[in-house]
Amino acid sequence: GMVVTSPQPASTAALKVLQKGHNAIDSAVTAAFVLAVTQPRSGNIGGGGFMLISSEKTGKVTAIDYREKAPALATKDMYLNTDGSINKRKSRFSHQAVGVPGTVAGLALALKEYGTITLAESLAPAIKLAEEGFVVTPRFVKGIKARHKELKKWPSSRKIFFKKDGSFYELGDRFVQKDLAKTLRRIARLGVKGFYEGETAKLMTQQMQQNGGLISASDLKAYRAKIRQPIHGTYRGYDVYSMSPPSSGGVHIVQMLNVLELYPLREYGHNSAQTIHLMAEAM
Repeated sequence: GMVVTSPQPASTAALKVLQKGHNAIDSAVTAAFVLAVTQPRSGNIGGGGFMLISSEKTGKVTAIDYREKAPALATKDMYLNTDGSINKRKSRFSHQAVGVPGTVAGLALALKEYGTITLAESLAPAIKLAEEGFVVTPRFVKGIKARHKELKKWPSSRKIFFKKDGSFYELGDRFVQKDLAKTLRRIARLGVKGFYEGETAKLMTQQMQQNGGLISASDLKAYRAKIRQPIHGTYRGYDVYSMSPPSSGGVHIVQMLNVLELYPLREYGHNSAQTIHLMAEAM
């Protein structure tokens, strides 16, 4: 087996899962939780996602939808200014920009239906890295510096992502997240209820109430990840599977391939002007 992620700790933890004889779902879920610790910009338990699972035994492809959901109090014009223009700050950098997170529910569902290890086992490497820390990477440092104005705006993120004197973590520094370790432990001990109910849910809803956010305790408790039928198309005799709505990408990939299939791309040549022009038009 092979594991590919951006930061090495996630790949290492996931590879160990495969080396112990467990399957790709066990490995992927383990990697996802480690990403939540080591590279929060790309993977985190406060977001959501999609997963495609292909079974070589049955030939069946399954999609899991754990996209974030809008809170019950959300409205269609909540990001509009009085003149009808879009308030980009409100839609991206406010507590009202946050959707009900789906990651924990989705990863837990994937393990339950298709994995062979427990949720607690998959969380163990992430908990260890959050508790003991990890050496920050160039991408981690660059990401914090790129968003330092937003991160310093809030006391909680200021406390987490910067040193006590307010300076940046630099390459080679160790980054420890004790609070995140506590949150992950609650999930390991109590399952999805350890995130969508109880102490963690209480902390999230308090944060929302204090800062004009819309997520409520009932929003969190009601969240469910869903197993869906993936998009299926063909390209030159090959089956193409991708994520179904609410993702738009899967539909568009099949549409683009259907257009490109009509043209002799091999004759046009890789990255030729004609090929690139055609691909741009199809996209």
